[in-house]
Amino acid sequence: MHEQTLGFAHFISQADGVAHFILAVLLLMSVASWYLIITKAWGYHRLRRASRAFLQRFWEAPDLKAVAADLAQHGVRDPYSHLVLHALQALDQHHNRNGQRLIDAVSADELLTRALRRAIEQDTARLEYGHTVLASVASSAPFVGLFGTVWGIYHALIAIGLSGQGTLDRVAGPVGEALIMTALGLAVAIPAVLAYNAFTRANRMILAELDGFAHDLFAFLSTGSRAEPAAGRGAGRLAVVREARMAAGGA
Repeated sequence: MHEQTLGFAHFISQADGVAHFILAVLLLMSVASWYLIITKAWGYHRLRRASRAFLQRFWEAPDLKAVAADLAQHGVRDPYSHLVLHALQALDQHHNRNGQRLIDAVSADELLTRALRRAIEQDTARLEYGHTVLASVASSAPFVGLFGTVWGIYHALIAIGLSGQGTLDRVAGPVGEALIMTALGLAVAIPAVLAYNAFTRANRMILAELDGFAHDLFAFLSTGSRAEPAAGRGAGRLAVVREARMAAGGA
């Protein structure tokens, strides 16, 4: 009959305020990490689908006016359309310059490079949303559980010392219940670690593809949308776009 009373329910009933607080912290960590895991996984799925659809429409568009109309119709729902929107806004700003502002002295290539860099930095920040929480949970949850284990064993040993009975049947139950805290800490940390690694890899792949698209977009807008020659200056400008992505943490 005594063996049937041992377990997680018995541990909860015998735990003190500190143990209950540790359990609440682990529960909060688990809820936060699983919320991010589910929402970010669904967000990546939607982003991939929207990106493929936009890239197909972009390269099949007859001209930039059609691209602008497509953006107005479908909105900005992925990093590629966001990049194109910034690029078109930069070209429009350059074409509408009046020569009375400092920014009007910047060439079209420099203005376009800045716009692409700014868009990549913003997309990088969006993609990394929640990564700090997942990393914090992955690194701290095992130690929170271990602290709960130590606290539980401490109280179990005190109870055993006061009772004066230190036999195995008296020690195994309380110590085993205290070790539940370690198991809970690992159960919270492992999904966060796996999700963080998976999302980081997905971000690297997305930003690498976005970097290649930024190169193509820059070359296309430099040579296809304006009549003036762009030979000899494209390579230097494209390097700035790559540096922007690396500085934003995507490399």
